[in-house]
Amino acid sequence: MRWLSLGVGCLLIAVGVVWFFQGYGALKGSFMTGSPAWMWIGIAAAIVGAVLVVRAVRSRGGTR
Repeated sequence: MRWLSLGVGCLLIAVGVVWFFQGYGALKGSFMTGSPAWMWIGIAAAIVGAVLVVRAVRSRGGTR
């Protein structure tokens, strides 16, 4: 479960960054380009991803 959270968290951070820059208008070529809603959705996705990564890194990953 720890590795799944870590993978999903990293994926959410990467997608969130892309969505942020598309919403901001820095990445062109999408219907999301220049839309402030996608900028905020990207920020939210990156924050959720960061929380998942931090929780996965801090977890012990089972009993020893």
